[in-house]
Amino acid sequence: MNECHEESDRASSRLTEQGAIAREAGRLRTASLEQLFEADPERATRFTFSAAGITLDMSKNLIDAQALRQLMDLASRRQMAERIRELIAGAPVNNTEGRAAAHTALRLSEPVEFAAMARSVSERIDDYVRRVHSGNRCGYSGRPFTRVVNIGIGGSDLGPKMVASALQAHTAHLDTRFVSNVDGADIATALADSDPETTLFVLASKTFTTQETLRNAQTARSWLRGAAGGRDIDSHFVAVTAAPERAGEFGVAPDQVFPMWDWVGGRYSFWSAIGISIALRFGCEAFADLRAGAAEMDRHFADTPLERNLPVLMGLLGVWYGNFFGAQTQAIIPYAHNLRLLPSYLQQLEMESNGKSVTRDGKPVAGATAPVIWGDAGTNGQHSFHQLLHQGTHLIPVDFILPLTNPASPEGHQPLLVANCLAQSRSLMTGKDLAQAKREFIDSGCSDAEAQALAPAKVMPGNRPSNLLMMDRLTPKTLGALIALYEHKVYVQSVIWDINAFDQWGVELGKQLCGDVLAAMSGDETAVFDTSTNTAITQYRALQSQSENNTK
Repeated sequence: MNECHEESDRASSRLTEQGAIAREAGRLRTASLEQLFEADPERATRFTFSAAGITLDMSKNLIDAQALRQLMDLASRRQMAERIRELIAGAPVNNTEGRAAAHTALRLSEPVEFAAMARSVSERIDDYVRRVHSGNRCGYSGRPFTRVVNIGIGGSDLGPKMVASALQAHTAHLDTRFVSNVDGADIATALADSDPETTLFVLASKTFTTQETLRNAQTARSWLRGAAGGRDIDSHFVAVTAAPERAGEFGVAPDQVFPMWDWVGGRYSFWSAIGISIALRFGCEAFADLRAGAAEMDRHFADTPLERNLPVLMGLLGVWYGNFFGAQTQAIIPYAHNLRLLPSYLQQLEMESNGKSVTRDGKPVAGATAPVIWGDAGTNGQHSFHQLLHQGTHLIPVDFILPLTNPASPEGHQPLLVANCLAQSRSLMTGKDLAQAKREFIDSGCSDAEAQALAPAKVMPGNRPSNLLMMDRLTPKTLGALIALYEHKVYVQSVIWDINAFDQWGVELGKQLCGDVLAAMSGDETAVFDTSTNTAITQYRALQSQSENNTK
């Protein structure tokens, strides 16, 4: 069969499978979730799955066993089980850059060659962290370190920062601050209450050329030099990079440079030496527990049949809503204040991974890919964007994330938090009909005519889908499992859409143009852009000139 016929057959197969799933979506689009529960008393049990300390209740979704079978058939046709094995085995699944995406090797003992490198660096980190905690590694004045400032951006910032916030209730050895933005207010805030004698900086940059990170690192070095009065400040800098020679040129001592590798993407990197700030804050044991929880989810992903596989189920639900219901966004709502940074972390994980418009062989994708990820901690969101979830015109699937207990919570808080989460999940499903709304107005003293006129404004259609992800409590292990669950969900969706989840060429264009714009801002008259950009540059230069004249 020639190439044209093969492509035609593939296209025909895609149309057939999409048609079958589209028919299921059409059937369920007007179904009532409450009626689905009434028709199947075992629905909650049938659509609840557990692994690695995480329980997924997907029963409040617009799906039934028949539709799920069609989605599972789609996963099988995409050779999902084989593609999962390739990922775990370290195959070059990142086809545009010709390399593996072996972040699971940072948690598992396979593939052997990658896991051995990871273990060697992990042992070095453990030794360094214990020396810092014991006071054997200290600052220029001989005082022990009390604060770590992590300087990085993207995956070198979002992951460690999210974990530091999530495990806030865990015992901390050192205080931590995170600096990412090149806006000088970011590092100024971090340094404002820091003591130069006891502050350790972690410079996290894969290439050690990232503009934001280098500018912030230079500011940190100047700040230290100004305080040290000529004393050696080398002990105050640790670097995590795939370019150790550049870290050395900056002035980081060789024994304080920890490697990372091109087979670990930035958004998957906090499991690597990028996570050293996590170990410095919480200790080596907590960092090991974080990875152990992720490893347990990795094993579940690799070994569990697709129909009971949490990442596969969540990934297919995302495809279901994005490609067959027209959902363009996904809300992440953790009912845990310490998980408030999780939506920002997942924005990078999902949107940088699957925000693609061509397939692995360079052809336009057949439909939508990654949704816009957003959210906030409950119960805060209930007083802002939940209005849109309940009565807006958009279909927005929601992931509610709920640690059931919190030993650190004051008396009376956790039951109220749990009740709010469960109430939101249920109310999105049930809604409120016109008769209920009218009755509430009448009960509040309105006349029948007033109630009839006002009731439509209080109607909530319900039938809004949600997942409920529960854990007994938020610990390093359950956090690790939760993050690995979302990592693998993203990969599942990339397989369905036939895209590469592990490159990020869209990040590069703005960086490339920044150098030219910066030159024009400095007076390079040869750099000419569109009139909008040129006008903004002219305004900037005028203000800079005015500022310089005022200081003379």
